[in-house]
Amino acid sequence: MINSVSVVIKRMVEYFEGDVKRINHALKVYALVKSIGELEGIPAEKMKALEIAAVLHDIGIKESEKKYSSSSGKYQELEGPPIARDILQELSLNQSLIDRVCYLIGNHHTYPKIDDIDFQILVEADFIVNIFEDDMTMEQIKTVREKYFKTSTGLGYLGSMYNW
Repeated sequence: MINSVSVVIKRMVEYFEGDVKRINHALKVYALVKSIGELEGIPAEKMKALEIAAVLHDIGIKESEKKYSSSSGKYQELEGPPIARDILQELSLNQSLIDRVCYLIGNHHTYPKIDDIDFQILVEADFIVNIFEDDMTMEQIKTVREKYFKTSTGLGYLGSMYNW
C-alpha cells in the first residue's frame, strides 16, 4: 500500500509543475517536520497530519499570486485550505485529519494561533528553511529563535546550523 504522504507529495509536485523553488521549499519543510516530529515523539495520527500539512503548507501561493498579485502569508492562509481540502478528499482520509491539516495551512503565518505541538513544529521547520532561503541576518535569526522556537529539537537544529 502506498503511503498517503507520498501521494500528497506527488500531487503537490504536479500542482506546482515547473516551479522548482516552491517544490523544493515544501520538500525541505517536510523533511525537517518529519525529523523534528519523530525526535519530539509526536503521536502517529498527529504526525500524519503534520507531515501532510508540511507538504501542502504553501499550496495557496499560486492562487494568491493569481487573485491578489501577492504571495503574502495572509493570502496563502486564505487560499490554501480549499485547495488542500480538494487534494485530501480524493485520498479518502478521515475528516478530522483533513480538518487539522487545513487548520495548520490556514494559520501557518498566524503565530498566536499555535495551539499544539504539531503547529509549533510546522512553524519551526518553515522558519528554518526560510532563514536560509531569505538570507536572514544573525540578528533576525536571534529574534525568530527567541519569539518562535520552543522544541528542543528545533532549537538544536537552529543552533547547529547557525553556530549557537
